Order: sequence, then structure tokens, then C-alpha cells
Amino acid sequence: MLATEDYFGHFETVYLFYGAMPTGVSVSETGRIFVCFPKWGDDVRFTVAEIVGRRLQPYPDLATNTINPLNSTMSFISVQSVFADGRGTLWVLDTAAPNFSQPIQGAAKLVAIDLKTNAIRNVYTFAEDVVLPTTYLNDVRFDFRVGKSGYAYITDSSSKGPGAIIVVNLENGNAFRRLNGANSTSPDPYFLPKVEGKILMNRNADGSTSPFRSASDGIAISPDGKLLFFCPLTSRHLYAIPTEALRDRTITDFNLQYHVQYRGEKGASDGMITDAQGNVYAGDYENDSIRKILPNGIMETVAHDPKILWPDTFSIGPDRHLFVIVNQLHRQARYHYGKDLRQKPYGLLRIKIDELPAPSF
Repeated sequence: MLATEDYFGHFETVYLFYGAMPTGVSVSETGRIFVCFPKWGDDVRFTVAEIVGRRLQPYPDLATNTINPLNSTMSFISVQSVFADGRGTLWVLDTAAPNFSQPIQGAAKLVAIDLKTNAIRNVYTFAEDVVLPTTYLNDVRFDFRVGKSGYAYITDSSSKGPGAIIVVNLENGNAFRRLNGANSTSPDPYFLPKVEGKILMNRNADGSTSPFRSASDGIAISPDGKLLFFCPLTSRHLYAIPTEALRDRTITDFNLQYHVQYRGEKGASDGMITDAQGNVYAGDYENDSIRKILPNGIMETVAHDPKILWPDTFSIGPDRHLFVIVNQLHRQARYHYGKDLRQKPYGLLRIKIDELPAPSF
């Protein structure tokens, strides 16, 4: 018998999804698990949920997950990312762009929910020069040690316009785009993604095709909040930039690109996360793997398993496990001439890493 590929990494199944496809997961400091389901064509009954026992419950309630055209700032439209900040707040990033449409004007938002009361505490919306007609808000990280109320950093992973890092002053809601259209936030024009041995590209039901392109997506922040890591979705490269430079608007976008640090090739990643020791965890969706990049730049492979069919979002729980959503994103109909090749269930998995999440405060 011929030798076969070596797979490794011991995963536990946390939850199996038999309905809509999830993208985001976040585990709070008390162990509560939250997930989200953007509206990409599946039957999404609620776009944010909490896993309670063996069930999904709309979070914070079904009413908030029901689109209200008369009050779009207080209702979720299509949530791409959720993030528990370790100090009692769940942050919800609403693209307001179902099916990757142009964002509904004034409805794209960052929402803070108090985990003790399960009530919305703050809503941050964005001006038209921040959330563009091409913007797709993807993921978010926080640092509450700077400014009076802290800052948020959001990736714009647009497939049709400029990528960027959106910086939000949480004291007053002022937001601005940084690295707008820079090489580091843009798709790699020479990158040809290959998943399950096949080239991944847009293949429409009418037979037309186009390259798969998506801008800055994965994002992670160092334990001291001084360095932001990010990567385009269609790229194998890792970048970093001092957060102080991102916040300093006296640095022009042209000059800001010279503050970007190239951290080498890590594989093609969707989500990323940082632990308390400064290690960055990133998926490699081309190779069914999860990578760990140490502060000194050395890269290790944490897991290589055929079940890691498109590792999407990561979270680190108080139980020192790395949680990951695997959702077969590349098997969606948009990449296969209108034929949906996904096989339910999708999964939420976890693997022991013996590290806590990077603090944000």
C-alpha cells in the first residue's frame, strides 16, 4: 500500500450546524459562545445567535434580528463578525450588505451589547466616505488602552473596490479609512487560490467566470495593542502596522504605507486571532491547516486535518482552547456555476492550545 498524507491535530466538535452557514464565532470571558450567519443566500432566520446547550438562540433576541426598515440602526441586517472583548461586551459588526450588495445607506454599523443585561449599549454608524458603496465590513479588533474609550480596527474586504483598515474612535464614533487601496490591503493580483486540489474562482450560473478577489480580511492585535496584523483574503502574505501610526491622521495614506511591516508568507487565511503570548493563529484554507506564527516569526502548523474545510473565524476561550468555524465557503454555488456543493453540517471545532486570548484592556 502506498503512503498517504499525514494528518494531525486533535479537534473536539463543539457544535454542528444543519441550517444556514456560519462565518463568525466568539467566546466570552465566561465561556458563552456566540456565532453569526451573514445573509449570502441561505435561509437565515437570525444573523446572530448564542449557542445554549444544544440549541441556537437568536441574540440578543429575535426582534433585533428582524430587519426594521424604519429603524435600521437598531436591527441586524447581515452580520459578518462577532467579537467578545473580554470585559463584558459582545461587539457585532453588521455589513448591511446581504448577498454582497451595496451597503444599505446608514445601516452598516458596529454594535456593543452588554453581556450582563443582553441589551444594546452603543451603536456606531459610518459616514459615506468611510463605508463606501463597495465596502464589505469583515472583522474587528479592539484596544481599550488608548484614548478615553478605546479604538476599534475594522477590515474592509471589498471585492469590487479598495480594501482598507477602518479606524473607529469609540469615544465619539469618529471613523476614518487607512491604507485605502494600499498594496497591503488589496488582493494579490498574482495569487491563484487552490482548494481541494482545484482552482477557486467565481463561476456564475450563466457560465461566465472571473478571478476570486477579496481585500483585507483577517485581523489580529498584539497583546499590548501596539501592533495590528492583517491580511487580504486572496493572498498568502501577512502584514503588520503600529496602531499608533494608524491612529495618527497627520501621516498621509501615501506615507502610511511605509509604516507597514511585511511579515512573510503564512498561507492563505480567512480569520486570525492572537493569544496572550503574542502568537498569531491563522488558517490556511488551501491546505486544510491552522498555522501559529510566533513573535520571532517562526511558523508552526497546529493542525492539518481534512475536516478543516475552509477555516473561517477563530476565537480563544477561557478554557485555553482555540475555536474555529469550518464552513466549506469555497463550495458555495457562486464558485461552481450555480451548483451548491456544500455538505451539511458545518462545524464549530476546538483544539487545546494552553494559551489565553490576548487582552484588549
